[in-house]
Amino acid sequence: MMLTAPGAGIIILFAWLSPSNALYFHIGETEKKCFIEEIPDETMVIGKYRTQLWDKQMGSFLQATPGLGMHVEIKDPDTKIILSRQYGSDGRFTFTSHTPGEHQICLHSNSTKMALFAGGKLRVHLDIQVGEHTNNYPEIAAKDKLTELQLRARQLLDQVEQIQKEQNYQQYREERFRMTSESTNQHVLWWSIAQTLILIVTGIWQLKHLKSFFEAKKLV
Repeated sequence: MMLTAPGAGIIILFAWLSPSNALYFHIGETEKKCFIEEIPDETMVIGKYRTQLWDKQMGSFLQATPGLGMHVEIKDPDTKIILSRQYGSDGRFTFTSHTPGEHQICLHSNSTKMALFAGGKLRVHLDIQVGEHTNNYPEIAAKDKLTELQLRARQLLDQVEQIQKEQNYQQYREERFRMTSESTNQHVLWWSIAQTLILIVTGIWQLKHLKSFFEAKKLV
């Protein structure tokens, strides 16, 4: 995926391989970091982040000031923006996918508004949770007054539902790949036919041209 922002970076995370992804990265004043999550349809995604600002005097990363925030933008596989919002130095964003495929999650700071960050460096800790990993089961158990067995059954049902969604997504990917392969094969076939016709027409034209040449020279 192409990014036009200066210094923009892109990292690929596969949700179907690891439903929970935690990492940290560094971001400059004009940088924009983007991540790609492959997400089944109708799946909830929760992202949590916290920022640390580089302190030159201390020589380490310290907790960022409240005025320093992050802008989060999320696009679906059709590049439609489903979330675009400014958050604080620590934040939490949530969205639900309605189209299966690659979702782009981009973050950049409001560094232009912060003289403190000018020319500095920011460390962002990001945790992305997908599917049943977004559920707070202790809170659900307390709210619905579930026993340990009932809570475990609820977890298993959620896991089965998520597995089914991921299987449906894999089938969707396989179908798209099959359609692409068939389309490519069809284009190759028509191109081969076109090349054959061009060779035949060229050969006929050359024969007629040679015959006219020999007739003109009275060699035939």
